[in-house]
Amino acid sequence: MATAPRQPLEESLRASQSAPEFAAQAPAVKLPRRLDFSTLLGIAMSLAGIIGGLILERGSIQDIAQTTAALIVLGGTFGAVLVTTPLLVVLRAFRSLGGLFIERSGAPAATLDALIQYAIKARKNGIVSLEREADEIEDPFLRKALSLAVDGTDLQEFRKMMEIDIVLGEQAAEAEARVWEVAGGYAPTIGIIGAVLGLIQVMKHLDDITEVGHGIAVAFVATVYGVGSANIFFLPAANKLRARIHDVTLLKDMIVEGVVGIVEGLNPALIRLKLESYDPRKIRSGAGGSLISARNATAPGGKAPGRRGMR
Repeated sequence: MATAPRQPLEESLRASQSAPEFAAQAPAVKLPRRLDFSTLLGIAMSLAGIIGGLILERGSIQDIAQTTAALIVLGGTFGAVLVTTPLLVVLRAFRSLGGLFIERSGAPAATLDALIQYAIKARKNGIVSLEREADEIEDPFLRKALSLAVDGTDLQEFRKMMEIDIVLGEQAAEAEARVWEVAGGYAPTIGIIGAVLGLIQVMKHLDDITEVGHGIAVAFVATVYGVGSANIFFLPAANKLRARIHDVTLLKDMIVEGVVGIVEGLNPALIRLKLESYDPRKIRSGAGGSLISARNATAPGGKAPGRRGMR
């Protein structure tokens, strides 16, 4: 009973000690990107459901294809966003839209493998031997973390510096996501304004009763555009970007803990067992649920270190 749990760990220890050529390479982290089909599928399903329902009710796409309504809703919405949000943040938010459709495939696994390779090489040749690899790393956060470790930065100062970096990154990304959330709040109201403007034009022609019904129908297209854009794109985009923020923050936390383990000279197998808790699939299934509790417990006064104290 006492020796059974040690078998996987002992096998990992033997594996890490029997691969010197694996440690010598220590390649830079490659984070392949792939298309996020869930975003495309979600938008396509939403549009298909709405347009399909319209057609089933004997309507046509021309009934909702109104350039004026789109101009009112989109122009008014983004105008209000510019009043609310600094221009630089809005421009960053537009650039961040790529994160809706492109995701980093296997980022935690690739980063974990690279950290283990660095740990093996540092354990064999010393942490200074990672100086050349640190300069070749593509990920700026990992490059900074490993460079600080190679330079001999005190671990407490190292944690503070990297936590500040994580906080600032979270705040910037959250500001970008908030742009789309704000747009989702304004769009339905701007759509109502467009409908009212259309009704004003209808009221000018009450003498031609045959055109009144058609004019009212056209007027309400702006409301459809406002509510539809908010609930199909703007608000879902904000939530998807926040999900990306969570994944990036989790990856950075893993990097910090991995580099700390390298500096402390922990066995690579132990580092791997520790960092595997950061796998998002394990966290969602509850396997990593004790991770945050453990971090809180190790902080002075029972508070989590770094950014949690800053907040």
